[in-house]
Amino acid sequence: MSVPQDYLHRPVAVIGAGTLGRRVALMFASRGGLVRIHARRAEIGAAAADFVEQQIAGLEGSHPGWARGRAEHVARLEDAVADAWLVIESVPERLELKQEVFAQLESASPRDTILASNSSSYASRLIVDGLSTTDRMLNTHFYMPPTQIAVDVMSCGNTSQEVLDFVLATFPHYGLRPFLVRRESTGFIFNRIWAAIKREALDVVASGVATPDDVDEMWKLLFGTQIGPFRAMDRVGLDVVYDIEEHYAAENPHLPPGPRELLRHYIEAGKLGAKTGEGFYADYAKT
Repeated sequence: MSVPQDYLHRPVAVIGAGTLGRRVALMFASRGGLVRIHARRAEIGAAAADFVEQQIAGLEGSHPGWARGRAEHVARLEDAVADAWLVIESVPERLELKQEVFAQLESASPRDTILASNSSSYASRLIVDGLSTTDRMLNTHFYMPPTQIAVDVMSCGNTSQEVLDFVLATFPHYGLRPFLVRRESTGFIFNRIWAAIKREALDVVASGVATPDDVDEMWKLLFGTQIGPFRAMDRVGLDVVYDIEEHYAAENPHLPPGPRELLRHYIEAGKLGAKTGEGFYADYAKT
């Protein structure tokens, strides 16, 4: 496939408007263009567009191409992706849902649109299985922009080299730092390392060795960071963390069950982290 030559004059579409989706939209609104946000729940999509409007000025001067763009919520997926040069799927971490969304994107998007999954654990090879235009499909896994600008870029196994090169060259213009994943890897680069740290931290607490606060305080002292693993999980969302852990466990049934049991305890109590006002910590303003 040929990459979109006129991308500066075309919108970006983000499908999914949760914690990460709205932050991805924010980054792509930082070069003066339009970002369309589609969410199944209209109020979530509208809130995501408001988030971009409130946050965009804070990125002024953050990268050489900065220019104030805008985001809008679009109710119909077909309208959101019409004439988009890039579509980023950021729906919950469930394979069947992502496969359903990608089938819709393939049908509704222009042929030169790049279709990317923001999945944090599923290889796009699994998501696009059975589709016919996989040369334009890939993983672009974001962390927590705008403060964390790293992006994993991984082929679905059939992604054209032209598309990979284009994404690697273009994303820095939006203040992002892409890293090529050179072979298929569950968890990509950093998340593969982070998964082991996160799982062991959960197991330490699940087995009664320490509290979440103890682990985080030691982590901050030893590594000089502002937050530790449990605060980080609260920011991502414990339901998201649990879905990811379930996927890892499906691939490796020998993983200890304690971490998932601990996460389920919090999820069943409605404590999903910062987005619900309480997770491992209870000092968040509910959003």
